[in-house]
Amino acid sequence: MTDHLVVSDAAARATGVPALGDFRRQVKRPLGRVRASRRVLPAGRSRELVWFFDLDNTLHDASHAIFSHIDLSMTAAVRETLNVSEEEAHALRKKYWQRYGATLIGMVRHHGVSSAEFLHRSHNFDIRPLVRADKDLRNRLDKLPGRKVLLTNAPHNYARTILSHLGILRCFDSLWAVEDMRFHGDFKVKPSPALMRHVLAHEGVSAHRAVLVEDTAANLRGARQVGMRTVYVRHPDTPFAKTHRGRPMFIDLQVNSVSHLLLQRRLLRRV
Repeated sequence: MTDHLVVSDAAARATGVPALGDFRRQVKRPLGRVRASRRVLPAGRSRELVWFFDLDNTLHDASHAIFSHIDLSMTAAVRETLNVSEEEAHALRKKYWQRYGATLIGMVRHHGVSSAEFLHRSHNFDIRPLVRADKDLRNRLDKLPGRKVLLTNAPHNYARTILSHLGILRCFDSLWAVEDMRFHGDFKVKPSPALMRHVLAHEGVSAHRAVLVEDTAANLRGARQVGMRTVYVRHPDTPFAKTHRGRPMFIDLQVNSVSHLLLQRRLLRRV
């Protein structure tokens, strides 16, 4: 798949995402493409942990402003695509998100919409002024030993815009977004164990050397089912998040932020 990698000059000006030519000059390797073949790591790196980071409410505070804009934009996209009332569109958006992990899946599965067109419609607003995150995030990620991979149910352009705006694009060895999560004819997004196995295989890492850092407990449960270690980033405003008493057995470490992870990473339980 290469269509989602091309960002037009017009889109670049509107969203801040680098156009394809500029993007290749800004990163060592094209994000979203290193997974095209199973990698063979040098002997010394084969024992390193590989950190799989979620994006929203993990690397930045999406609940601060972005989620409310996405809700409105997503509802509008459903309403315009299906020609339904705003109330019905809102209900469908929420229903599909809760059932499938992404509204997009329900729209494709039940209404046959174009995934690319729907993603464009539902994220067609300027994200950059709404981003809030730790100003020292790049330095903290650089200090975390091991490869970093972004694993998000959000679209590529949205993820790249945020990573670029935060100055952490180069911190990540590869990027998996919702466009990459369609295989065997269907979308499989987090918390699907099948997705986790697929990503691990293409990244060339065994589950016991992989860590998912995530704000949604259900996604961590899916990672644990395939043998990954798990770090729960506690964010009180994560939509549909369930509050747990104590620490569930499928969570190895709880932290408040990436900064906290840097201090507490040695406490990760062995699995």
